[in-house]
Amino acid sequence: MPFLSDIFNRAGRVARGQANEGMSAVEDATFDATVRQTVADMRNELNKAVQASAVAMSNYNRLDAEYQKYVRQSQEWKDRAGLALDANKEDLARQALAKKGECDKQVASMQVSVDQAQKASDTLKQQVGELKRKIDEAERTATTLVARKNAAQAQRKVAEALAGVGNADNAFAARRLSISSPRREKTTISKSNSPPWVTARTTNWRP
Repeated sequence: MPFLSDIFNRAGRVARGQANEGMSAVEDATFDATVRQTVADMRNELNKAVQASAVAMSNYNRLDAEYQKYVRQSQEWKDRAGLALDANKEDLARQALAKKGECDKQVASMQVSVDQAQKASDTLKQQVGELKRKIDEAERTATTLVARKNAAQAQRKVAEALAGVGNADNAFAARRLSISSPRREKTTISKSNSPPWVTARTTNWRP
């Protein structure tokens, strides 16, 4: 029967609609969670880079302070040696120069470590800045992606609603046609089964 068929079709559309809504909800939740997780992972990496940069900077500052101490001491012993020579105290001058040589050895041995620590600190600073830039870009991109997804979802719902209206109109037109056809057939049969005198009387009657 057309009426029952229409009911079953509508029930099927409802079931499919609910299933699609459920899948859409899952897909939307997965998409949003993925976007948020991506940004969160990048922030975790940023935190690690910031901590590593802080450690590297602290290490560089400690080494550089020690390095600068020996540089100053070397200069001080040099000055003392000069004063000792001016005072004709060669023994004190040699002692001062020996101390200066020890400081110079420390300066030379620490030079490589200080340079490496400075390079590591500068590299981590650059990485922190780059990660911050990427996170800002990722957040802007995520906002754009979510907006596009919402727009596409809205367009899909509008298209589904329009398709549903068209299907409902077609079903309603088919229902009207199935109801009106038996009535016309019944009217025709009634006229054909009328008594002859009714037909003749109707034909010969004049106002």
